[in-house]
Amino acid sequence: MDTTRNTVLEAWMAEHGYSANSLADAVNTALERLTGRPGGLDGSSVRAWKAGRVMWPKSATREALEAVTGLPAIALGFVPRGRPSPVPAPPQQEDPEMKRRTLVGGIAAAAAAAAAAPGTGSPRRIGMSDVNRLNKRFAEIIASDHRHGGQLGIEQQAAELADEALNLQNAGSATQRVRSSLYASAAAFQSSAMWAAIDGRRYDVAKAHMREAQALAEMSGDQAIKFRIWSHAGAMYRHMGRPADAFAANDVARNLHLTRRDPLFASLGLARQGAIHGTAQERTGIRRAFDQAQEALLRADPADYRPVWMLAFYDQAELDALALSAYLALGDYPTAEYHAHRCLSALRPHMVRSRAITTTRLAHAQLAQGDADAATATAMKVPVDPAIRHARVSRMLQEFGAALRATAPGSNTIQTWTEHTATWRMAA
Repeated sequence: MDTTRNTVLEAWMAEHGYSANSLADAVNTALERLTGRPGGLDGSSVRAWKAGRVMWPKSATREALEAVTGLPAIALGFVPRGRPSPVPAPPQQEDPEMKRRTLVGGIAAAAAAAAAAPGTGSPRRIGMSDVNRLNKRFAEIIASDHRHGGQLGIEQQAAELADEALNLQNAGSATQRVRSSLYASAAAFQSSAMWAAIDGRRYDVAKAHMREAQALAEMSGDQAIKFRIWSHAGAMYRHMGRPADAFAANDVARNLHLTRRDPLFASLGLARQGAIHGTAQERTGIRRAFDQAQEALLRADPADYRPVWMLAFYDQAELDALALSAYLALGDYPTAEYHAHRCLSALRPHMVRSRAITTTRLAHAQLAQGDADAATATAMKVPVDPAIRHARVSRMLQEFGAALRATAPGSNTIQTWTEHTATWRMAA
C-alpha cells in the first residue's frame, strides 16, 4: 500500500519535545480521562501515524490526541477516510533549518485551515485538566528547586512554563474559574523563577520576575500565591541588605487575610519577619517574632489544605533555619548554633539545598565561637555540587575560608581546608 509520511505530526512532535513513546503515554492518559479506561497505545502506534500507515486514527484516539496537542486531527496532518492523501513532492536536498521552518509553517497553515473550514473541528475547551497538568509541572519545579536551588536552568524553565500557562488563555474557551486558575499557575511559575534568581543572587532579574508575578497574581485573585510572591520579595530585600524594604514587602504578605485564616501562613510570615529583624540588628524583634511564629506553627492543623509549595518546605526545620539566619546576623552565635542543630535534625531528605545552606551557616557559627577544628569539619560536610554551583552556598564558603585564615593563620586546619577546597575546584 502506498503511504505518505505525516511530516506535520513529526514537526509538531519535534517542536514540543515528544518522542513516539512519550506522545503515546500522553494520549493514553487523555484516553483514560475521556473513557475511564487506560489507553493501549505504544511507541509503534505513533510511529505508524508518522509513517502514514495509519492516516485516520479511531475517534476516541483522535479526541485524546486533540486534547494533548490542542489541534484538530487534520491540523496534525491526518487525512479523513475517503479523502485523497496529498501527493508527496519529489525529494530534494534542503537546508535542515529551512526544512524545520517549512514544517513548522505547515503546522500553522494547517491549523488555520482547520479553524476556517466548517465542520472540521470545534474550538478547544480549556478545562481543569489543563490546569492540573500545569500543577504537576509546578510540583516538579518545586522538587528541582529543593534539590539544586538557584540554578539558571530552573529559572528559565519556570518562566517558560509561565508563558505556557498564559498561552492557554488564548487557546480556547474556558470558565472564569479555569481562567483564574491559569493566571494563578502562571504567577506560581513566575514566583519560582523569581526565587531561583534570588537564590542565585541575580537580583535585577528577580525583580523583573517579581513584577510579572505580582500582576498575574492580582488577575488570579489567589491569596496563597500573592503571599508567596510578597514573602519572596521580603526575602530578596533581606539578602540584599535592605531591611526597610524587606519589612515593607513582608508586611504585604502578612496582612493578607489568608494569614488570619491559616496559622501556618501566619507562622511563615512571622518567621521571615524575625529573619529581617536579624538583618536590622533588632534583638527584641527577633525574639518576639520567633516566639509568635512558633506558637502559630503549633496551632496549625496539618490536615488543612495548603498549596504544594507550602507543604514542600515550611515546617519546624524551616522555622529553625530562619532563626539560625537571624541570630547569625545578630552575632548571637551560641543561639545560632542551637537552631542550626535543630534544623539539621528535622530537615526532610529532599531539602538538599537547605541542608547545604544550614551546614555552612553552622560552620560560621562554630568558627565565630573559636572552634576552628569543629567548624572546618562541619564545612567539609557540604556536598561538592552546592559548594561550587549554588551561588549563596559558594559565597558563604568563600567567606568561611577567609574567616578561618584570619582566625587560625598558619594552622594545620588551614591546610586541611585548603586541600579540601582544591578537590571542589577540580570537580568544577
